[in-house]
Amino acid sequence: MRPKTLPLTEQIEAKKSFARHGGMLKIAIVGGGIMGITLAYYLSKEGVAVDVFEASSTLGGLAGPLTLPDGVEVDRFYHAILSSDAHLHALCTELGIADQLRFRETRTGFYHNGAIYSMNNIIEFLRFPPLGWIDRFRLGLTVLAAQRIQDWRELEGISVEEWLIRLGGKNTYQNIWRPMLAAKFDGDFRNVPATWIWSRLVRVKSTRQGASQKEMAGHLIGGYITLIKAMARRIEANGGRIHLSTPVQEVCIEGDGSPRATGVRLADGLHRFDGVVVTSQVPIFRRLIPSAPHAYHDFLAQTEYLGIVCPLLVLDRPLTGYWTLNITDQRIPFTGVIETTTYIDPAYVGGHHLVYLPKYTAPGSPLLQLSDEEIKAMWMEHLRMMFPQFDPASVRYFLVHRERYVEPLHGLNATHLIPSVETPVERLFLVTTAQIYPALTNGESVSRHGHAAAEIVQRVSLQHPLKVVA
Repeated sequence: MRPKTLPLTEQIEAKKSFARHGGMLKIAIVGGGIMGITLAYYLSKEGVAVDVFEASSTLGGLAGPLTLPDGVEVDRFYHAILSSDAHLHALCTELGIADQLRFRETRTGFYHNGAIYSMNNIIEFLRFPPLGWIDRFRLGLTVLAAQRIQDWRELEGISVEEWLIRLGGKNTYQNIWRPMLAAKFDGDFRNVPATWIWSRLVRVKSTRQGASQKEMAGHLIGGYITLIKAMARRIEANGGRIHLSTPVQEVCIEGDGSPRATGVRLADGLHRFDGVVVTSQVPIFRRLIPSAPHAYHDFLAQTEYLGIVCPLLVLDRPLTGYWTLNITDQRIPFTGVIETTTYIDPAYVGGHHLVYLPKYTAPGSPLLQLSDEEIKAMWMEHLRMMFPQFDPASVRYFLVHRERYVEPLHGLNATHLIPSVETPVERLFLVTTAQIYPALTNGESVSRHGHAAAEIVQRVSLQHPLKVVA
């Protein structure tokens, strides 16, 4: 049974009482990705003693860095910071790294029937050949309709297909939306709610500023690791500890009728804590809690994810000039062409031009069985088809990266399946991207969620503090 929430005045008194008795909450955080480090940062600010355990030798997780063969560090996956990312901007200011933010005007395009079409202003929109006048008008209405929806709950019971056809018509759906959805969801999007496209349309619109509606995207010099390192320095300055190359083998749970987390098991044995927070993806979390109630395991098993195969093409010259090139041609194996050096000055990444070529994969996708060389051969073949001027000699590196659990899937009317931060196990918390809904899982939403989760972890832990010995 979950502990009851105390009134605010009682929460404050509990915190004071705990401090008077020489107590300091000791919290273990499993995972040193951007979620875990954000959570640890906000907890350490409030005087909580945090220990972060990260299995790899570097921080960051999916937002972490990749070292190229020439020693240059770049983001492992593609990320962008938008001018509308208010929480992220405030966090950078608080950490003293706002001067490391850089923004540029960017462009978006479509690859359709063997040709590239720019889609960055009203004139280009009105000239878009794949659609007739009525279709273009209805596509515009779809974007406007998304901006006007204030309560996303009215969309969670409507399929993305139904909503897009209702607003934009079948022709627009077949030419634009359907191939993009098929690429994104590896062919099967029947159970995807309209909230998925709504959240994306709202975020994309937020990148366009002023009367000109120019699209802006940005980054931190050095990548997201600049933010993560800045938070890590503050965590350690606040007395917290970060343990790299330290995998957690198990979250220790004691008690049958009223189970509670007592610590984490490492290679050298049990380490006790007042609370344990796991920030990994749900399937990994399940493996760490073998002693949790069976019913909770069964509940967590319903959370599904898309994986990704994401080659990084490192070039000596630009490829497209577009930040995002959406692909409606279903012959192309990758979901899109993301050229991050359209908003990152190549001077910040060793003079390279960076192009990410992601393909989202459903469980069991045949692409997951292909070797890196097979992926490279397939991707290069289609790049030459898309871009006749593409010169393979311009490729400095072609690096393939894969992740099994990248984007959580949320079905129709399925918010009741989203796991809570609090769990049925006392003093055990789950803070993960599967809880971010309907917002996109990006630096803005993750930092917001980490902040909110830190407040929950501290509040609940203070209600029933268990002083442990270091």
